[in-house]
Amino acid sequence: MFDILMYLFENYIHSEAEIFTEENELTDELVRAGFNKPEIYKALDWLEQLADLQQSDIYPYLNAQPQHAMRIYTDSECQMLSVECRGFLMFIEQIGVINTVTREMVIDRLCALDKPFISLEDLKWVVLMVLFNVPGSEQAYAQMEDLIFDEPADELH
Repeated sequence: MFDILMYLFENYIHSEAEIFTEENELTDELVRAGFNKPEIYKALDWLEQLADLQQSDIYPYLNAQPQHAMRIYTDSECQMLSVECRGFLMFIEQIGVINTVTREMVIDRLCALDKPFISLEDLKWVVLMVLFNVPGSEQAYAQMEDLIFDEPADELH
């Protein structure tokens, strides 16, 4: 399912091409790209649930002043998200890329991936997908892109 999400994100996020509004057309394109239908339906459901998060009760808080709150992870979240992933979430919250609301949206979408373990790279892409779908997060999205795509500077020894 994650490969399908990445395919859609990479093919439509920075292109002038419009994503199909007709689910059957999109499904046909994804089948032609080599994906199987059950995974396609899971990915489309994942995207629909991401869009639904914005329509929920959290909408008024999406662009509110960020408030920092310590996050206590459940046992299942700790098994899925390594210390490195949890630390990265804390880091991007501290530098203002995400706030407590978007952090919870990211964790919700990570848990919905049906993966027993989330890599740091997968986490970064999910953060980008969430930020792309949150109105008013353009600056945070750009910061996250910089964190993903900029080469790290040489380390001092």
